Amino acid sequence: MAIDKVKAYFRQFDMEDKVMEFEVSSATVELAALAVGVEGARICKTLSFHDHEEGCILIQTAGDTKIDNKKFKSTFGQKARMLTAEEVVEFTGHAIGGVCAFAIENPKVRVFCDESMKRFETIFPACGSSNSAIELTCDELFHYSRAESWVDVCKIPEPVGAEEEK
Repeated sequence: MAIDKVKAYFRQFDMEDKVMEFEVSSATVELAALAVGVEGARICKTLSFHDHEEGCILIQTAGDTKIDNKKFKSTFGQKARMLTAEEVVEFTGHAIGGVCAFAIENPKVRVFCDESMKRFETIFPACGSSNSAIELTCDELFHYSRAESWVDVCKIPEPVGAEEEK
């Protein structure tokens, strides 16, 4: 199981005990927020995209964001085309609902962290299953996911009422 691989991965850092497993699903941002007990924006979702047909780009981003296609193309030189569920498993070893950038052995997977997460002291990415998470600082996430760099490829929604103030 993928969560076992993730726990083994964190064992080398003496952090296996930080992996949380829930009795309920955490497969979506909303469900994960309920399971963890935080606002959805603090859930780190990991989005999977094609990388010039040969590989995979993983973007770790705050739970309340959406990919900004212009920023994505400017950053990666290609359109944002998401992987199919089967391709996600093929590249990462993790199924949709538990996708994370931990314990990935495929050299064709490139990992990035989106700036949107830096609004929070800690965030909660999944750990390879649809009922798991770990609490990490942004620096820890960057380090343990072996991210290449921080990128700005997402749109953060405006706060409710922000339109009226303009």
